[in-house]
Amino acid sequence: MMNNLNDPKQKKWLVFYTKSRAEKKTLDYLLKFGFDAWLPTHKVLRQWSDRKKKVEVPLFNSYIFVNDIESNIASILKVPGISWNIRYNGKPAVLHPTEQATIQRFIETGLTLETQAIQPLEQGQQVQVMDGPLKGQVGEVEAAYNEDKLYVTIESLGQQVMVSISKGLLKPL
Repeated sequence: MMNNLNDPKQKKWLVFYTKSRAEKKTLDYLLKFGFDAWLPTHKVLRQWSDRKKKVEVPLFNSYIFVNDIESNIASILKVPGISWNIRYNGKPAVLHPTEQATIQRFIETGLTLETQAIQPLEQGQQVQVMDGPLKGQVGEVEAAYNEDKLYVTIESLGQQVMVSISKGLLKPL
């Protein structure tokens, strides 16, 4: 029988957004409550000042997939760590089986991605926030908070806000 992604009574991989950096804990809760959940992860090589280490991280930050029917979305939203159900064209977003197979093949290759420290950011430099609640916002580096965080001024809606944000979330413009 063919899987009809438009049938609300058919199980499919529904897409949910989790709280920031809570993907693994949210997966544990989903499994504990009996849901069929999937958190694609991959290994990355992280560089610290004194060493490099392979760590397993989510392939998609803050995204998790639950194989269930649409009528159970309300129950899934009650699971600790789930923020909301991703929607597309007014309907719950669904991971197509071919997309899932592609992601699974990528994971099974076992490739390690290497991330490196981004180029130094300097005071006055324009940056764009790449992830988190301020994703897409453009701001200006004001000062260093510590080795990993910067104060960034973001002007939005006619207001100026200074936030402390991780260097890894910023892209120089």
